[in-house]
Amino acid sequence: MSKTFPPYEMLIGTRYLRSRKRNGFISFISLISVLGIALAVAVLIIVLSVMNGFEYEVRSRILGVVSHAAITGWDGRLEDWERARELAGTHPQTEAVARFITGQGMLVGSESIRGVELRGIDPEQEVGVSDFPALMQAGSLESLQPGTYGIVIGRSLADMLDVEIGDKLILMVAEGVTTPAGLVPRMRRFTVQGIFYAGMYEYDRGLALMHVRDAARLLRLGDAVSGIRIAVTDPLQAPTIVREIARSLEQDAFITDWTRQHANFFRSIQLTKSIIFVILLLVVAVAAFNIVSTLVMVVREKRADIAILRTLGAAPLGILKIFVTQGALVGLAGTVLGVVLGLILAANLASIVAAIEGVFNMKFLAPDVYFISDFPSRIQFSDVARVSGIALLLALLSTLYPAWRGARTEPAQALRHE
Repeated sequence: MSKTFPPYEMLIGTRYLRSRKRNGFISFISLISVLGIALAVAVLIIVLSVMNGFEYEVRSRILGVVSHAAITGWDGRLEDWERARELAGTHPQTEAVARFITGQGMLVGSESIRGVELRGIDPEQEVGVSDFPALMQAGSLESLQPGTYGIVIGRSLADMLDVEIGDKLILMVAEGVTTPAGLVPRMRRFTVQGIFYAGMYEYDRGLALMHVRDAARLLRLGDAVSGIRIAVTDPLQAPTIVREIARSLEQDAFITDWTRQHANFFRSIQLTKSIIFVILLLVVAVAAFNIVSTLVMVVREKRADIAILRTLGAAPLGILKIFVTQGALVGLAGTVLGVVLGLILAANLASIVAAIEGVFNMKFLAPDVYFISDFPSRIQFSDVARVSGIALLLALLSTLYPAWRGARTEPAQALRHE
């Protein structure tokens, strides 16, 4: 057959997508194939965007509360912390360094008692290593002055203890005081001078900040601190940077970083994302393989057309191209529609979920289970490209068998039964 542009295989393959009765509309069975691929692709994009958003939000909120890296004393005390802070500050990738004291205690309010992690901070230095100044809902870190025994707690903890700014709390620590009546926990009355909201239930209900000097007196550390916290230019390089800083110290110390502190958590997110991707990819495969049944039916219906084309000189390869073109167009249409639908829903997922929660008076993410209360979504176009490419590949693979069957059709046998 003579060469045409576009090739006759593409023209005929496109024509086979249209219904005989209503020209211009995709046939019902082809429409089902397109919608199946579109829904599968859209769901996969949305789920991957939610997983990416969840990981990004949790990482951002964790880094807003914890330090990128920390160096602590081997026995919980860092005596020569001034020198350690100076050495850490000279590293070219260090942004800020702050001393800190950490411990455990119990806060006693009028309504309940809660165990908390104590963190003694220097308000002036803390600005460079955390986002607490931006997280304050009431009060400020600057109100933490040595000797005033002020405390800053999370919003969830404040609600549990039923306290606000200016209220008093009793803090008990494990280091006891020996009295004639026995061992009594050390206690001190503190004044609530600030309330923060980190957006992570773990910290909003279990972290209490105080001035580093008040913490030293309470925990009897004298002039020592627990360690230094370090903020670096690239958080992903924190493990390497803190090791380089630790090597320059001439004392035993313990190093840690945010990736090590939450290694199992982020590893579980990556594992879950991989498993979900594989499972949902099977849904895409099932939708794509629906093209097989579609093309098999088309091949059987068009046996006479195939015979006529063969009689006019069409090669078996040309017949194969016709049905590959038809299946590829179905896969392309479904993939494009799925990508558009997935991107629209993923970009507006927070608003959609909020509307559903408002209508049904329910909460999809319990903050005490999922660490965050918002429904995050973060689109990564590398994931979109990967999903689109795999969907198109599966659609093309689905066309091979029916197209091969059509190419093997013998003109004489096909016309004999017409």
